Amino acid sequence: MHIKKYDTNYSRRHFLESVSKGVFAAGVLSPLWPLIAKAGDIAGAYPEELTNIEAYTKGKIKVGDIITADNVEHVKDLLDPIQYTQVSEMGRRIRIVKTTTDVTKMFPHEYLEATLRNEGQATFDPDGNVVTKEGKRWIGGNPFPNPKTAAEVTANLTLSWGRHDQSLYGIRDWEIGPDGSEQYQYDFVWAEMNTAGLVNSPEGSYLSGEAHQDKIRHQAVWFNHPNDVKGTSFLNTWYYDQRKLPDLYGYLPAFKRVRRFPTNQRFEPLLPGMTFFLSDAWSTGDPMLTWGNYKIVKRGPHLGAVSGNFETGNENWEPGTHGGPKDQTFFDINMELCPDVVVIEAEPIGYPRAPVGKKHIYVDARNSMYIGYNTFDRRGNIWKSFEPSYSPYEKSSERVMDGSHVAWSWRTVMSHDIQTNRMTRFVQAKSIRGGYKSAYNTGPEMYEKYLTIQAIRRLGR
Repeated sequence: MHIKKYDTNYSRRHFLESVSKGVFAAGVLSPLWPLIAKAGDIAGAYPEELTNIEAYTKGKIKVGDIITADNVEHVKDLLDPIQYTQVSEMGRRIRIVKTTTDVTKMFPHEYLEATLRNEGQATFDPDGNVVTKEGKRWIGGNPFPNPKTAAEVTANLTLSWGRHDQSLYGIRDWEIGPDGSEQYQYDFVWAEMNTAGLVNSPEGSYLSGEAHQDKIRHQAVWFNHPNDVKGTSFLNTWYYDQRKLPDLYGYLPAFKRVRRFPTNQRFEPLLPGMTFFLSDAWSTGDPMLTWGNYKIVKRGPHLGAVSGNFETGNENWEPGTHGGPKDQTFFDINMELCPDVVVIEAEPIGYPRAPVGKKHIYVDARNSMYIGYNTFDRRGNIWKSFEPSYSPYEKSSERVMDGSHVAWSWRTVMSHDIQTNRMTRFVQAKSIRGGYKSAYNTGPEMYEKYLTIQAIRRLGR
C-alpha cells in the first residue's frame, strides 16, 4: 500500500497551525510567492489534494460536474454558510472547472508586474497606513504579495480595488424579491480612479495635481435606468489616510442639486430594493482603519469563482440565471477549487450605529483578492453574502484587450440578504443604456469627466 506523505490531513494540520499562530505564509509544500515570481505557476506549492477537486473529494466530484442539492454534502466544507444554504435549499447550481495554476490569469498584467517589481518595499507607518520604506505613499501592485497577517491581507484589498489605474464599469443590476420575481432593474455606471500606486501611467506612481496629493482614489456611481432614478449619482473621495472617512456627495434629480451626505452612514442601500451598501464594495468599502480587531479565523481550500466566467455570458456579457422560485435568483457561474483561502474577521470600530457586528472576508492566497464576503448582524447572526466572480475576458468568440494584454476583471456579484431572502445581482456588461461601455485604464481625464462635484451634477442632467 502506498501512503501519501502530503494528504488532506497534512494540509489541514498545516492550515490549523497557521491560524492558531495568527500568521500565515502562502503555500504548503513550499512558499508560494517565489514560485510565482520565477514562473507564474503555483503547482509546486500545494499537494494534489488542494489543486484537484477529484483528488480532494476522493472521486466524488470532478471537473465538469454540477454541484446541486444532491451532491453538495461532498463540498460543504468548501462553501460559506450562505452558499451552502443556496445550493441545498434554494436550487442553486455551481459548475466546477479546473483549478488555475497560472497566476498570470488572475491579475491585470501591469498590476502583477508592479507587484513583482515592488516586492519588499511596503511597510506600515505608526498610524497603520501602508507606505514605502522611505515613508511615501504606495507605488503600485500588492504591497504585501506574501502577506503574513490579517492587516497585510486587508491592505492588499484596500489600496487598489479593481487593480487598474482607472476603471469604468457598465453595470446591469436586477433586484430579486423573496418570491423569486424581479422587483427592480437598474443600469448604472461605477467609476473608480486611483491617485497613488499607479501601474500604467507615464507620470509614474502618483497622479499629479493638488486635488490628488492626499488621496488614494476617486469613485463615483450614477444611474441611467429606469427614468424615475435616472441621474441619481454619488461621489466618494477617499483619503490616503485610512483613518479618515471619505467625502460623500450625491446628486438627486428631484431636487436638482448636489448635497453632502453623512459619510458614516455606509450601511444603507443606494436605491430601493438593493441589498448592496457602499460598505460592501470589494469587501473593503470603508477605509481600512475604520474597522478593527482584524484576525485570521480560518484557512484552507475553498470554492471560488475566479476563472472561466467570461464564457458564461451572452453578446452583452450577461450570464444566464437559475434557481429560486422563478428560476432567476442566481447567476450561472463557474467555480474552482482554490487551494489556499484565508478568512479575515474584522469589526466596525468607527461606526457606533452600524447594523453590522462583524464581517468575514474570504481571500484567495494566490492573488490576495477576495472571493467571498459575509456580514453578521449585531446579535451575531449571519446576515448577507457578497459573492464576486472573476475571469480573464477571453473566450472562443471574443477577446477583450487591456492595452496589449487580455483584460482581467470581476464579472458578477450576488449580494444575498439571507434574513429577508432578497437578492441583488449585477454583472459588468459590455454596454448599458446611456451609451456607456466597460473599459479599463482610460487615462486621468476620467477625473474631470466623472469624478468631481461638477461632473456628477452634469451627469445628473
